[in-house]
Amino acid sequence: MRYIGLNSVRRHLTGTPPFRSINDLVSPAATTHPGVISASSSTSPSPSLPGMILRFIRCMSNVPENTVYGGPKPQSPNHRVTLTHLRHKYQKSLPITVVTAYDYPSAVHLDMAGIDICLVGDSAAMVVHGHDTTLPISVDEMLVHCRSVARGAKCSLLVGDLPFGSYESSTNRAVDTAVRFLKEGGMDAIKLEGGSPSRITAAKAIVEAGIAVMGHVGLTPQAISVLGGFRPQGKSIASAIKVVETALALQEAGCFSVVLECVPAPVAAATTSALRIPTIGIGAGPHCSGQVLVYHDLLGMMQHPHHAKVTPKFCKQYAQVGDVINKALLEYKEEVLNGSFPGPAYSPYKISASEADGFLAELQKMGLDKAACAAAAAVEKGERTDPTGNKGNA
Repeated sequence: MRYIGLNSVRRHLTGTPPFRSINDLVSPAATTHPGVISASSSTSPSPSLPGMILRFIRCMSNVPENTVYGGPKPQSPNHRVTLTHLRHKYQKSLPITVVTAYDYPSAVHLDMAGIDICLVGDSAAMVVHGHDTTLPISVDEMLVHCRSVARGAKCSLLVGDLPFGSYESSTNRAVDTAVRFLKEGGMDAIKLEGGSPSRITAAKAIVEAGIAVMGHVGLTPQAISVLGGFRPQGKSIASAIKVVETALALQEAGCFSVVLECVPAPVAAATTSALRIPTIGIGAGPHCSGQVLVYHDLLGMMQHPHHAKVTPKFCKQYAQVGDVINKALLEYKEEVLNGSFPGPAYSPYKISASEADGFLAELQKMGLDKAACAAAAAVEKGERTDPTGNKGNA
């Protein structure tokens, strides 16, 4: 389809100079040119000025109208949470809310609740894919989750977790992976775990590449091989000091925030006080700049293998969604088994009596007498059970 510019249309129809702006359509200056309609004219010909304006605009536009294509709208800087918004909240000591999400529905729920940060966590390996740890999930799998979340969340800041094995070997690989999370995953920032020199270097390189980074210290699930399992950190003097020092190093590397996981509250308080960037706690007490919980944990969807072994002590369940889902599935199964679903209320599509008779006749011509009998019985049953008495409407 060929799109014609507004000025081309104007020159063709009126021989007048190009528009400098849309205001020229209604400005007094515009009325000095032959063939241009005056907004104040009492004898305005048909079509009306607004109608012509709309037609001109449609001619010049090469962008599909919003009314034609549905789906998520583009990000709006007026609504999307940004690092600037987070800094303002931090400076005003307003708590920052963070929840994980892994797909479109969970992202929509977070947006509706006004959650500040939507973290597409590598915890998807456990709560979505059913693994015992976060280690198996790949970059490609994470990107699928990221894209789904990006389609659902219009307001929350989107942070993608770099999975194990995707950034440790070199700074170049770390930057390349982070770039993919923004370009292919639709994320606004990335998160990486740990505070070893190589991780600090990776964080710095990613920031210098123009990508916002959230750090993560304390219990870092990707390092369970070294930590000896999911064990809290910062319980000894040396371990507590390491938490503070690592967080400071991540801050110096350019991170905009640091997650503190499974550390004693005094250690989290000290770290928060020492930093000039927000801390986000998970199992780290109330003294952090914000809090994060896993979506499935806080909703009481405790079905993944890790929960079969141990339920996180820090996790408050705000609902028992897992029980609600199980109850609904059992009720559905029972109604299918006893034949009560789908009843008339959930069998809405009808065939008229004349069309049904013709259908039965055609089946008989095809030699499908049994099928014809089944259809006839269904018609008869539908007429008996339809509470509206509607026998022929779609």
